[in-house]
This record gives sequence, C-alpha cells and structure tokens, in this order.
Amino acid sequence: MADEEVELSDEQKKEIAKWFLLNAPAGEIQFVAKDVKKILNDDELYHEAASEAFPQYNKSHMIFIEMPGRVGDVIITPFNELEENEFLDPRTAQVAIIDNIKQACAGVRPALDEELPSAYVEEFRCAVDTEIARYVGEAYPKGVCSVFCVNGKDAEGPESDFELAVVIAAARHSPQNFCNGSWRSTWNIECKSDFQALEIRGKMQVGAHYFEEGNVQLDAKHECNDSTILQAPEDCAVAIANIIRHHEAEYLASLETSYSNLPDTTFKDLRRKLPVTRTLFPWHNTSQFSLTRDIAKELGIGK
Repeated sequence: MADEEVELSDEQKKEIAKWFLLNAPAGEIQFVAKDVKKILNDDELYHEAASEAFPQYNKSHMIFIEMPGRVGDVIITPFNELEENEFLDPRTAQVAIIDNIKQACAGVRPALDEELPSAYVEEFRCAVDTEIARYVGEAYPKGVCSVFCVNGKDAEGPESDFELAVVIAAARHSPQNFCNGSWRSTWNIECKSDFQALEIRGKMQVGAHYFEEGNVQLDAKHECNDSTILQAPEDCAVAIANIIRHHEAEYLASLETSYSNLPDTTFKDLRRKLPVTRTLFPWHNTSQFSLTRDIAKELGIGK
C-alpha cells in the first residue's frame, strides 16, 4: 500500500519558498519569485516569504539601486543599513528608502549628523572612495562602489581607531542570452593608531549562471589579508586601492587559469583512475579508440 501524501504546513511551505528565493542566481530572483508565487497560490503566504527573503538576498548579493534625481546608485549591504529598508549613501549624504521586494528606491531623505562619520574619519573615507571609484571605473565597466565607516565613526584625531569597509559590486544580466553574472568584493580596513598600521581583510565572490539548453552555475569565493602603514589620507587611499587592485587581478587571473585548464585536469579527475580493465586510459593517444570500429568488428560488419 502506497504511503499517503503528507500535507505541508504553511510554515514549511514558507521556508521552502524562502529557500528558492534566497538561492536564486544573480539577477534572477524576480523570475524565481514569479514562479514561487504561482506554486504557492497563496498571496499572504507568498508575501510573508518574500518579505523575509528579499532583504537578505539584496544584501548578500549587494545589489545596487538607482536613486531619484540621477544622483547615483546606492549599494544594499549590511554595512550601510540604518533601519529596516533604509540605507546610507555616504557619497551624497543621503539615506535611500528601499522597497526590497520591488528592488527599487521609494524615496530619499538627508542623512542625520549622527548617521555620518566625524570630519576626521570622513577625510579618510572620502579619499579612499575617490581612489576606489577610479579603479572600479577602469576595471569594471558596469561596476559601482562605496566606502562606509563601520566602526569608530566618532573618531576625532590620529590617536583614535576606526574601521572602513570598501564595497565593490558589478553585474551583467543578459537573460535573453541565457546568462547572468556578478562580482562582489568587500574590504575591511582597520586603522590601528597604536601600530600606525592599516590591516586589510578582503573577500571576493564571483557568481555566474548559464542556462541555454542546460543549467550550469559558478559560485567561487576567495579571502585574503594584507596591510600597509598609516599615512596621510590621500597616501593611504592610493596604497589601499593598489592593494585591492593587486589582489583582485591576481584572483581573476587564477580563475582564468583554472578554467582554461579544465578540460585537461578537472574533467579527467571526474572519472576513475583505472577502468574495470584495470588499465590506465591512454589520454595521450585517444585516436586508437573508435566506438564505430569496435561495434563493426563485434557485429562482423564490412567483412
């Protein structure tokens, strides 16, 4: 007797819907949401799942949304989140009010004084922002960046510690050509006045989805550390930008090398070292094998 089907609870359905939304490839959550909504066939349940999933997705994918008045894009990250649906854009000293489900800016307001860093920290932040924007403009044609103060924003002098976060995001969405991709990197920069040093921690993430007559996804991550000496703001900014440029170029080069060697290394490793014949496969001379020739011989064709 077949097992009876067990009806899922609303909570289970919501968690499954959230999983699909949170695991949507870059730039595809709206397509996934449309299908999830149809499958659930319950507007209230869908809204609950979407209200929890979209804010997490937007921050983890560091999507960027255009602000009204063509003043630029605000990047959605945990670093600049002030209140629910409010994200600081330090470059314009404005706070964007975001509709997470629509992934659109519903409005802006001026940032309050207490939401902005001190003049001392802002001098460093602004200098780093200028250099990173120059680098991103050269390296990522469709990229955006921002620099946030995440700790010690009230620091008032050289004896104070503070921490900046550099965020770089780039995306290329081309669903009509069955492919989407994104680049995300974050760089935490700790200013340690006691040691006159800047400690830098980086995290890079590449995502890609190709789905023409198939479904292939890439999700690659890499972390690194570096440091430099504490100098004047402009000098620190140049040093930080050079460090980021070096590590990101190195990582991209390693990815290129890895995937260019894919046919000769990884694909070979996918099969067992020895076939059932217990004889090594002669990769150096595959021309000696012919399926049609072996079949013809077996069946006595052509004799």
